[in-house]
Amino acid sequence: MSTEARKPPPQIALKLRRALGGKAGWNGVAVQLAFAAILGWIAFEIISNARTNLANQHIAAGFGFLRNNAGFDVNQSLIPYTGSDTFLRVFVVGLLNTLVVSVVGIVFATVIGFIIALCRLSPNWLLSRVGEIYVEVIRNLPLLFQLLFWYLAVLAALPNPRQSISLLGIAFISNRGLVIPSPIGESGFAPFLAVLTFGIVASLALRIYARRALYQYGHMIRIWPYVLGLLFGLPLVTTLIFGLPFTFELPQLKGFNFAGGSRIIPEFVALAVALSTYTAAFIAEIVRAGILSVHKGQMEAGSSLGLSRGATLRLIVVPQAMRVIVPPLTNQYLNLTKNSSLAVGIGYPDLVSVFAGTSLSQTGQAIEIIAMTMAVYLLISLLTSAVMSVYGWRINRSLGA
Repeated sequence: MSTEARKPPPQIALKLRRALGGKAGWNGVAVQLAFAAILGWIAFEIISNARTNLANQHIAAGFGFLRNNAGFDVNQSLIPYTGSDTFLRVFVVGLLNTLVVSVVGIVFATVIGFIIALCRLSPNWLLSRVGEIYVEVIRNLPLLFQLLFWYLAVLAALPNPRQSISLLGIAFISNRGLVIPSPIGESGFAPFLAVLTFGIVASLALRIYARRALYQYGHMIRIWPYVLGLLFGLPLVTTLIFGLPFTFELPQLKGFNFAGGSRIIPEFVALAVALSTYTAAFIAEIVRAGILSVHKGQMEAGSSLGLSRGATLRLIVVPQAMRVIVPPLTNQYLNLTKNSSLAVGIGYPDLVSVFAGTSLSQTGQAIEIIAMTMAVYLLISLLTSAVMSVYGWRINRSLGA
């Protein structure tokens, strides 16, 4: 009997498919309901066991501990803090320290990464080899090792404050960090800040207008004289009218340490440098791959228009490469933010160190503190991803993708 003869009639085949499909669909729903029930039961058992264990150890559950006094100091705080403040204040201090080192690391890692990528793509043999050596060495060494190297081998080897390195007599470098003059606001600070903000916004608007004029009409507008006037001329006039916006408090050596000024602790410097240089090695490869993804005819077209290599890269190649660069670049930003938790290895007071570390050991509120810490890192990651997604969407829209 042939194959065609063994096939059921079309009407019977259709009924069989409907019957089997309906049965498979109900089976799928039943399996999903059973799986959800199992997950709910597991979550219930975990919560019940946690409550029982907390009750047996006489540990109160909830977030009431956040109102208790912390009783310990933090060596870097961007907001006023004393040891008599609450654990909620400790949480805010640790969160701000994590955010500031992450932002500083992202900025410097991006700048260094782009520079190394351009070095690797340079026709200059020496620059290309230097970029290649940097990438191959830095990205193949563990981040914790690099962090300890900067902290123990470089910064800890600096002289003590009495033999500190003086920078023009106004800043000093020692094994206790960098001490710089501290600004103190005066009566002319408010108008100075208002004029400076206006100048920055106006300069950005001029830059956008100049780029649109270049891309739409081919007119290159020189905006740097106007930018200089907005950023330096207007604030200078405001200073002459309203007086100095601020003065500086110079650091002075008293005893075995400096008094006055602002201090950047060595833990922050080591962490920022390690995060920046390590992540920059990966960003450099991402940028290099993105630039190579643009057809080489774009460089030739820029040269035929009389543009230099740098101008061609800045105006033609890199904007097109950003579509490829942004998604993996976002991953590196997220990794840098999460890698900042390695600060606990050198004593930098980030969120993990002062809240999930010291505060947890003093209160014993493991579930609440770990949940808050996880929620913060999750929120930071989601916000970073959202900002980069919007940026990528704008790039795709501007390029007509």
